[in-house]
Formats: sequence, structure tokens, C-alpha cells
Amino acid sequence: MASARLAPVELPMLARPDVAPELPATIHRSRMERLRARMEARRLDHVVIYADREHSANLAWLTGFDPRFEEAILVVGLSARPVLLAGNECIGLARAAPLPVDAVLFQELSLPSQPRDRSRPLREILADAGLRSGQAVGIVGWKAPADRSWIESPAYVVETIRGITGSGGTVESATDLFIDAADGLRATSEAVQIAAFEHASCETSTGVRNLLFGVRPGLREREAVQLLGWSGAPLSCHLMLTAGPRARFGLLSPGDRLIVRGDPLTVAFGIWGALTCRAGFVVEDAAGLPDGIADYVDRLVAPYFEAIAEWYGALHIGQTGGTLQGIIDRHLGDPFFGIFLNAGHQLHLDEWLNSPIRQGSEIELASGMVLQADVIPATGGPYFTTNIEDGIALADASLRAELARDHPELWARVTRRRAFMADALGIELHPDVLPLSNIPAFLPPFLLRPDLAMTMAA
Repeated sequence: MASARLAPVELPMLARPDVAPELPATIHRSRMERLRARMEARRLDHVVIYADREHSANLAWLTGFDPRFEEAILVVGLSARPVLLAGNECIGLARAAPLPVDAVLFQELSLPSQPRDRSRPLREILADAGLRSGQAVGIVGWKAPADRSWIESPAYVVETIRGITGSGGTVESATDLFIDAADGLRATSEAVQIAAFEHASCETSTGVRNLLFGVRPGLREREAVQLLGWSGAPLSCHLMLTAGPRARFGLLSPGDRLIVRGDPLTVAFGIWGALTCRAGFVVEDAAGLPDGIADYVDRLVAPYFEAIAEWYGALHIGQTGGTLQGIIDRHLGDPFFGIFLNAGHQLHLDEWLNSPIRQGSEIELASGMVLQADVIPATGGPYFTTNIEDGIALADASLRAELARDHPELWARVTRRRAFMADALGIELHPDVLPLSNIPAFLPPFLLRPDLAMTMAA
């Protein structure tokens, strides 16, 4: 395998599409049919989906509705029209959900001290929605625990449902129906959903590109984050940008600190369906690095990039998650690198859906999966970190043909990204792999010289 090196790399400027693909209303009906088929296979009479502002992806995927300010509850039976419970401020949105539902006002979902005088008790609403004694009910929250009796939804929801189903019924977690890493309903996406995610990735990656080429000493963190050009699209995580001593924490929001020459800097920009992250030092070359880490590129960035390049090259439909994890473990297993999380994960409306990538995983990657490279060194010392986080989709020949036919501008961007990765970065991709980022695997370690990036090309 070739060695990584720092060299001039010309990053192509790809158009950022103005209008996002719109999901047809029929897609939500199709998703409901798929959910009901899973319910029948699991022998569940009802599924109850709980959502809040932070964890709305399962509900939004199924219905096209996501709660704002409040929480929401959806009751799905095997045949009857779904019932969507919403609070004072979301009930209007619930009635306009792309998936036809019976919207019911349940004011306990409203903000504290708002009126609570016009809705019926939860038990009555759930009974009217079809819940009965002796039934099997699955509750969908956010995570899928190994023990299905562990349900991460509010106690009042779980206890009320258990009170209805009684000793002859069962109440268990059913979140895995949506997020199981192998075959969850959201683990693979339709062509139009992938197109919407690619549109999101154009925004996050173009924003991070603008930051990489625009950051300079003297900007405050709050000024630098404006270079991302956030459009107001729903965030999948809070905007992260820090420089200097706080950058080692990674997860923090920008503050008023001035960015100075020699600072470490990290940035993460995520909206529904996309996340783009990078990290490096605010310097022109190794001479500007803090004392003791003049070998930053050789010791950390180059082996990291070699690992990421092999990881990308190994992606294809049918590849196992364990194989992908093994590539990273082999390259970056030394404690110096501090790698401790999964070497990538599935990406969706939520930044982390699930991950088939872990030691020993026999889960095979499938057509329609959207994944994110997410390998973050945590050296815990002056070498700080380096980082490439971009989204990719996997598509078999049929799905590729559908994307090329229905979304030709997307296909043109994907084609240019693949060519850039092969020609400029020396990373050959399997035909199944569709890069969604406008800065795919582009890694300039010295942020004041973004024209110099890591490459495997000769």
C-alpha cells in the first residue's frame, strides 16, 4: 500500500443545489406498510412511538411530522388510521402531517404551565386508539437495548400502557424495528431520501470548505462559525467549533475567544442526513506548530489518512462491519491514537442511527445504507487530533441507475467526487460507493494552507 503524504491538492468546486428533493407523501404510506409487516412478524398488536425535539427521527421518518418545543406520541395499529398525540403548539402541524393520521390534542405534551384543560386522560386516548387488555405493545424510543424490557420512554407512557394491557399483555421495546444496524427500517433509504441526504451533505461540506479556506487568526470563534453559512435547515447536532485549549473537548459550541496562530481547531456541522467534521492546527506549516509536535503529520495525520484510505477502499455491499473495524484497529490500534469508538456508523435524520461497524461484527453492508466515516483520534496530549467525517451512500446497480435517472445533477456530483478521490487522493472506490460530501476525504492538516492536503496518489 502507498504511503500518505502532504501535497498540493486542487479541490473541485461543486455546485450547492438550491432546492432540496421533496419526499412524496406516498413514501410515508409505504413506510407504514413496511412497519406493519414487521409488527405482524413480531406479533405486536400496536406500536407506540415517543418522540421529543432531540429524538424525533423515528417519528419524522414515518409520518413527516416532527415535534417543535414539545413531545409527541404516535399509536400505530395493524390496520386502523394511526393516532398522533400532540400538545398545544404542535397540534396544527400534526393535523397537516404528510402521513394521514387522526391528530389528538394531549396537553400534557405542552410546555410547563400552558393550559391543560381541553384534553382527555392518556389512558382514554390510548383506549380509543385501540389498545386493549392482553395485547402486545412495542414502544419505540431512541435506543434499542439488548433487553427489550428496558424502555427509554417516559414512565407515565410506559405505566399507562402497562395498565391497559394488564398482566395478560406484554409491553416491550420495539426501537430495533427502526434502527437495528442490520435490517432496521431506517437502516436503508430510498433513492429520493438519499438525494435529500446528499443535498444536506452539500450544505454541511460546502460550509466546512468555506471555513477551511476562510479561517484566519484574529477571528472570534463566533465569527468563524458564520463561515459555515447555515441555512436554517434542522440540525442533527449543535454546531461545534472551538480553537485553543477548549478544542480538546471537541463537543463544545463556539465562544467569543479570538483564534490565534498555532491553535488547534475543530469544527462539526450536522443537519438532517449529513455531518461534516474536520480538525487541524491554525498554522501554515510544521514550523508553526506548538513545541514538541513538529512531526504532527508524520506521527498522527499520515497513519490516520492511510487507515481512512484503506477503509474507503474496502467499502462495498456485502462487506462486514467487523472487517472495516479491523482495518482501523490494525492501523491505529496503538494507544497513542486513542481510538475507542466505532470506526464509522449509519447516518440518517439523526447524526448517529446505529453502527454495524465494531469488532467481530458479521453484519453485512446493504444497498441503500448511508454511512459516515467517523474515526476520531483522542491523543489526549499536544498532538490534539485529526479528523475526516463525511457521508457516503451504498447503492447497487439498480439503485445507482435510479439515482442517475431521477437525480442527474446529484449523479454528476457523485461522479466528480469519485474522480477526485481516485485521481487527487489516490483512493479507489468500489462502484457501490457514492460520496455525498463536496470535500470527500479532503484533509488539510495546516489550516492556513488548505491547498496542501493528505494524499495517497503518487
